Amino acid sequence: MQPASQTNGRINLDPDNAEDGLAQLVMTVIELLRQIVERHAMRRVEGGTLSDQQIEDLGVALMNLEDKMEELKEVFGLEAEDLNIDLGPLGNLL
Repeated sequence: MQPASQTNGRINLDPDNAEDGLAQLVMTVIELLRQIVERHAMRRVEGGTLSDQQIEDLGVALMNLEDKMEELKEVFGLEAEDLNIDLGPLGNLL
Protein backbone atom coordinates (compact mmCIF):
# COMPACT_ATOMS: atom_id res chain seq x y z
CA MET A 1 0.00 0.00 0.00
CA GLN A 2 1.43 3.38 -0.95
CA PRO A 3 1.10 6.28 1.49
CA ALA A 4 -1.50 8.93 0.80
CA SER A 5 -0.11 11.71 -1.27
CA GLN A 6 0.60 14.84 0.70
CA THR A 7 0.87 18.46 -0.18
CA ASN A 8 2.80 20.51 2.37
CA GLY A 9 2.17 17.92 5.12
CA ARG A 10 -1.57 17.75 4.59
CA ILE A 11 -3.43 14.51 4.05
CA ASN A 12 -4.90 14.17 0.57
CA LEU A 13 -8.14 12.20 0.89
CA ASP A 14 -9.06 12.01 -2.78
CA PRO A 15 -11.41 9.08 -3.57
CA ASP A 16 -8.67 7.04 -5.25
CA ASN A 17 -6.43 7.23 -2.15
CA ALA A 18 -9.05 7.41 0.62
CA GLU A 19 -7.92 4.13 2.21
CA ASP A 20 -4.30 5.27 2.33
CA GLY A 21 -5.27 8.67 3.74
CA LEU A 22 -7.43 7.07 6.40
CA ALA A 23 -4.59 4.73 7.44
CA GLN A 24 -2.28 7.74 7.65
CA LEU A 25 -4.78 9.68 9.76
CA VAL A 26 -5.38 6.77 12.15
CA MET A 27 -1.65 6.16 12.51
CA THR A 28 -1.14 9.88 13.21
CA VAL A 29 -3.73 9.82 16.00
CA ILE A 30 -2.16 6.67 17.48
CA GLU A 31 1.31 8.25 17.37
CA LEU A 32 -0.01 11.40 19.06
CA LEU A 33 -1.58 9.32 21.84
CA ARG A 34 1.62 7.27 22.20
CA GLN A 35 3.65 10.44 22.66
CA ILE A 36 1.18 11.79 25.23
CA VAL A 37 1.30 8.53 27.20
CA GLU A 38 5.10 8.54 27.04
CA ARG A 39 5.31 12.11 28.37
CA HIS A 40 2.87 11.32 31.17
CA ALA A 41 4.86 8.21 32.08
CA MET A 42 8.08 10.23 32.23
CA ARG A 43 6.44 12.76 34.57
CA ARG A 44 5.38 9.92 36.86
CA VAL A 45 8.86 8.41 36.81
CA GLU A 46 10.45 11.79 37.55
CA GLY A 47 7.86 12.41 40.27
CA GLY A 48 9.16 9.43 42.18
CA THR A 49 5.75 7.86 42.76
CA LEU A 50 6.49 4.56 41.00
CA SER A 51 8.28 1.50 42.31
CA ASP A 52 11.32 0.14 40.49
CA GLN A 53 9.18 -2.72 39.15
CA GLN A 54 6.54 -0.29 37.87
CA ILE A 55 9.23 1.77 36.16
CA GLU A 56 10.64 -1.37 34.53
CA ASP A 57 7.17 -2.52 33.40
CA LEU A 58 6.38 0.92 32.03
CA GLY A 59 9.64 1.05 30.11
CA VAL A 60 9.02 -2.37 28.56
CA ALA A 61 5.44 -1.44 27.63
CA LEU A 62 6.57 1.81 25.97
CA MET A 63 9.31 0.03 24.02
CA ASN A 64 6.82 -2.60 22.84
CA LEU A 65 4.39 0.10 21.77
CA GLU A 66 7.12 1.91 19.84
CA ASP A 67 8.12 -1.36 18.13
CA LYS A 68 4.50 -2.00 17.13
CA MET A 69 4.22 1.53 15.70
CA GLU A 70 7.32 0.86 13.59
CA GLU A 71 5.76 -2.36 12.31
CA LEU A 72 2.51 -0.61 11.42
CA LYS A 73 4.31 2.23 9.64
CA GLU A 74 6.08 -0.37 7.55
CA VAL A 75 2.83 -2.21 6.78
CA PHE A 76 1.19 1.02 5.58
CA GLY A 77 4.28 2.35 3.84
CA LEU A 78 4.55 5.39 6.09
CA GLU A 79 7.55 7.26 7.43
CA ALA A 80 7.67 9.18 10.71
CA GLU A 81 7.34 12.49 8.83
CA ASP A 82 4.12 11.24 7.17
CA LEU A 83 2.49 11.25 10.62
CA ASN A 84 3.33 14.89 11.31
CA ILE A 85 0.40 16.44 9.46
CA ASP A 86 -0.01 20.17 8.93
CA LEU A 87 -2.86 21.69 10.92
CA GLY A 88 -2.76 24.96 9.04
CA PRO A 89 -2.53 27.99 11.35
CA LEU A 90 -2.01 25.68 14.35
CA GLY A 91 1.23 24.34 12.88
CA ASN A 92 2.34 20.73 12.65
CA LEU A 93 0.62 18.13 14.81
CA LEU A 94 3.69 16.35 16.23
